[in-house]
Amino acid sequence: MAFRITDACINCGACAAGCPCDAITEGAEQHVIDAEKCCECGACAAGCPVDAIVEE
Repeated sequence: MAFRITDACINCGACAAGCPCDAITEGAEQHVIDAEKCCECGACAAGCPVDAIVEE
């Protein structure tokens, strides 16, 4: 199951830096996960300092 970034995102980029699949891009107000690229490893959620990433 893919992950998604909630509105709690502070747009810090920690999730993108930790993603081995390059599935995360920077949006205008928060980062976004491409579900098709997501390998569902959970590295993004583990690296998020504000727990803004949840499993769909």
